[in-house]
Amino acid sequence: MTSTAIDSGTEFDRQVRNLIERDYPAMAGLTEEQFTAEVAPLRELVTDRHDTYEPDTGRLPFLLVVTRHLVAIEQMMPRTTLAGKTKPGFVDRSFEPGALERFVAIKETELPNQSAYLLFDIERGEEFCGAVPNDAMDTIAARGRTLLTIEEGIAMITHSPEILVKNKCFSLGGSRSGDRRVPAIWISQHAPKLGWCWERNPHTWLGMASAGDRRSSSAGA
Repeated sequence: MTSTAIDSGTEFDRQVRNLIERDYPAMAGLTEEQFTAEVAPLRELVTDRHDTYEPDTGRLPFLLVVTRHLVAIEQMMPRTTLAGKTKPGFVDRSFEPGALERFVAIKETELPNQSAYLLFDIERGEEFCGAVPNDAMDTIAARGRTLLTIEEGIAMITHSPEILVKNKCFSLGGSRSGDRRVPAIWISQHAPKLGWCWERNPHTWLGMASAGDRRSSSAGA
């Protein structure tokens, strides 16, 4: 297992630059300066942390998450790639027109901000590969952890594309549409794909992502 100590303030700045390089300000209808000002208050939440990055275990210390209130999911996915690759991610055609808008955060997620916030203590969740998604979600809830939303899953592979690897992909049970579908991100056609699977159908290559908590700055938008 490889564990690397990181400077959390520097990592936050990297994630901001990463989003700017992927045209998030323009997609949000903001200038780079406006976008930076939008997320800058969140930096104070990480500057006193002592974090490590453990890519081999599928764990990340924190992520800067931008929600669909700023940038549409359909715009986010093409800004993702696999590690070291250039082919853009995509939304699977199994989402019928208007379906993505109906996959909203479940009430248990308690999103702290409608535009951008920080997600902490993220796990890719490969221990749940082969488990029934409903059972995995119950186990995560019993641990006091929170399921990831679609936007949070996209943030994972946007900021750390190496987290998405063959046979260690992940479901995103924090976004549901009131039916039996559970969103998930996996590898297809040599690129990240946002699709969905049935809540009672296990897959050996699909786990369940989770996190410790979410926070936003009181000084933020």
